[in-house]
Amino acid sequence: MTRVFLLLLIISLLAACVGAQGAALPFVDLSVRTPLPQVAPAELTHLRIGVAAILSPQGTVASYSKLADYLAAKLGRPVDLLQRRTYAELNAMVEESQVELAFICTNAYVVGNEQFGMELLLAPEINGESVYYSQLIVPAESAAQSMADLRSQVFAFTDPMSFTGRIYPVYLLQQMGETPERFFQRTFYTYSHDRAIEAVADSVADGAAVDSLVLEYALQRNPALASRIRIIHTSEAFGIPPVVVPPTLPPRQKAQLRDLLLTMHTDAAGQAVLRELGIDRFVEIDNAAYDGVRAVVHATGIGE
Repeated sequence: MTRVFLLLLIISLLAACVGAQGAALPFVDLSVRTPLPQVAPAELTHLRIGVAAILSPQGTVASYSKLADYLAAKLGRPVDLLQRRTYAELNAMVEESQVELAFICTNAYVVGNEQFGMELLLAPEINGESVYYSQLIVPAESAAQSMADLRSQVFAFTDPMSFTGRIYPVYLLQQMGETPERFFQRTFYTYSHDRAIEAVADSVADGAAVDSLVLEYALQRNPALASRIRIIHTSEAFGIPPVVVPPTLPPRQKAQLRDLLLTMHTDAAGQAVLRELGIDRFVEIDNAAYDGVRAVVHATGIGE
């Protein structure tokens, strides 16, 4: 009798468990797709872009803000445009992965590549080329015809790390057996190429060496500038200021940014942004394109 009672009790408990579990299981129709909840903009990871003060800070923000807007629209994430006063400060941001993408000068790349493995991503192509020049300029009324004629004059450098704006003119002096300290009456830094151009145009400086691309752009924006300055020397061609990424950037993100920039010129919105920047398109470039810059940098010993 006891065994029969226990058997009936076990059967009842099992039936109750099965019934309870069956009631707790909802019906799920796998053919119905429910969209994921929308991520709030504040929750999205921001893409941080660093831009060297090749132009003045005001000019750079105006030139690159449309690029930031374009990338934000394509990536579906906010984009922050970051700038620092000097090239060295921007290099530090790349080294510390405080930016994922950066537009820098050639020497900043050479130094960053050697010191912490800064990586090339792409380079701008302008007028069918990816090169630029250092151009020595003087006020229009100056009698100077070469660097030798600027002895005991006031000279404007752009940035301590600038290739076209400091290292190349120091290299020219070195070929003459001179140093800036002995040769010039005084030197000063403008911390941007457009400010160096203005310093010469206003006769605040008797000479300066500037990025040829920035000078061309400045003359396009302000044609009257052509009557206030003269170019007295143009260097050989050097690899153009590149687009770089930190060595820690994940390969997938690096490939995404490369592909997006490489195809900008193929759609109307991208073409408008490139026109604003004065760029034809972005292209791939080899590290060897900067060997000429390296040779001049190492010859001067600046930054080593």
